[in-house]
Amino acid sequence: MLTIFWLSIISIFYTYLGYPLTLLLFSICRHVEVRRDTSYLPPVTLVITVYNEETRIMEKIKNTLELDYPEERLQILFASDASTDSTDDIIARYAGRGIKLVRSPVRKGKESAQRYAIEQATGDIIVFTDVATMLDKDAIRNIVSNFADPSVGCVSSEDRFIDEHGNVSGEGFYVRYEMWLRSLESRVNSVVGLSGSFFAVKKEICTDWPTNIPSDFTTLLNSIKHGYRGISDPHSIGIYKNIKDEKKEFRRKVRTITRGISALMANKELLNPIYHGIFSWQLISHKLMRWKVPFFLVTAFLTSIYLALRSSFFRLVVTAQLVFYFMAGLGSRSSSSSVHPILKIPFYFVQANLAAAFAWIKYFKGEHFVTWTPSNR
Repeated sequence: MLTIFWLSIISIFYTYLGYPLTLLLFSICRHVEVRRDTSYLPPVTLVITVYNEETRIMEKIKNTLELDYPEERLQILFASDASTDSTDDIIARYAGRGIKLVRSPVRKGKESAQRYAIEQATGDIIVFTDVATMLDKDAIRNIVSNFADPSVGCVSSEDRFIDEHGNVSGEGFYVRYEMWLRSLESRVNSVVGLSGSFFAVKKEICTDWPTNIPSDFTTLLNSIKHGYRGISDPHSIGIYKNIKDEKKEFRRKVRTITRGISALMANKELLNPIYHGIFSWQLISHKLMRWKVPFFLVTAFLTSIYLALRSSFFRLVVTAQLVFYFMAGLGSRSSSSSVHPILKIPFYFVQANLAAAFAWIKYFKGEHFVTWTPSNR
């Protein structure tokens, strides 16, 4: 029991602290620079996936038309997953402004709509984003400039996560941690995941485009298979609001992780360090270990209860865990203005790991999330 407890604790701390600290040490002797060139302006196709977005599609169209990139080098495709409201009609009105509607005949999910768009894409670089994400005026120029480096196959934006008042919340801290981790991964080798709300990829990598697993994760894994690497660009920012309904946010997390597990299991060969070296270690540490943390938390708690029967030290350990989970419970009171922001951190930590636990259950039950409904932000 003692061995199981300490292995669980070590695994948890390695996942969240040990891995990034190891990357930090690696970056001292292995720093792979990205040779960006802001004068690099290849043909680009911007793909914006939509489904029943009539209430906010105009904001996205306006944001898109304000992007600063040569018109003759920018193709704009709105990929509709067979929307049933007036979304497609609104988009069609802007055909004269360089916006083209690509509509799936049947609703099959985000990746299926993206594949329809890829088939009509004329750009050497394809940039993917969604309606909820607002882009800076020079966002396309910034993200594309990274492809001047021949080692880069895909580029992820950095997220700015805000609430309806423009304030950074507990999950904003969590997102900042993720962005810091991605910057370390980019420095040492390659990122292990992309921000699905805003990322770019060489068109040649999009030839194999499965429609049942998340496109952002698949894009990164396919880039590695093609001999490229993925990076995170601090100059490319995707701004999106917090989801108002915490229950819907939890379901979104479960859906995202379930799809991520499916993608990882479909590309298990990348977990072999003999063939994929440092990337395999990154993939295991950042994804597989992260998604297994809920199991480490459970074993740590149960074994510490058993050990507390004969050890005062472990009685303190059990108490510390209960206090932490109590703080998480207080942090869940998101509607209360009296909740201190620091309580949001344990809340989001627990919520993320509960979502991972539910995701494993759904994965083993064979449940797949293909279609989606826009979240209320």
